[in-house]
Amino acid sequence: MPEKILALMKRLNKGVAVLIGLLLLVCVVFILVEIVIRKLGASLGGTDEISGYVMALVTSWGMGFALLELSHVRIDFLRGRAGALGRSLFDLFSMFILSGTITVIAVRCWPVAERSLSNGSRANTPLETPLALVQLPWFAGWLWFAIVAWLTLFAAVLLVLRGEFAQSEAAIGTFGEDEAEVHT
Repeated sequence: MPEKILALMKRLNKGVAVLIGLLLLVCVVFILVEIVIRKLGASLGGTDEISGYVMALVTSWGMGFALLELSHVRIDFLRGRAGALGRSLFDLFSMFILSGTITVIAVRCWPVAERSLSNGSRANTPLETPLALVQLPWFAGWLWFAIVAWLTLFAAVLLVLRGEFAQSEAAIGTFGEDEAEVHT
């Protein structure tokens, strides 16, 4: 079962990564068009505002993918000195802390989005963007990250309980400096 959970999370997050990659690509094209148009003496306007929104969305949605690719930074000088069980316990502890922290972030994001939704808030910019259009998917990205983190932690706990330390480490571990060179 933990393998199925991890495989599903990886598959879903690869789809998310493709979508946010496409969103970034559209943003880059938009900015390039703006640059060319400015050279011609005109402007589309709002590129800085829209690119800021895109970065907020890409960040919140991309965190789950980064988690499953072991791309989050972690200081592991103690972990590296432990045996397989010790490394697994360090990994589980860090995943628990990460999952809790992300859950708090997601919970704290909702009132921001809900207030914008209920008030019909708009950006104080020339575009007057309805903030809920950006904040709802932003909140959903943080919520998705929390779900991915908790499901990944659950799968890792099951692996550790079965004594499958190598599989747990592959799911939630970290790369040492020498390992990072091999994976890049």
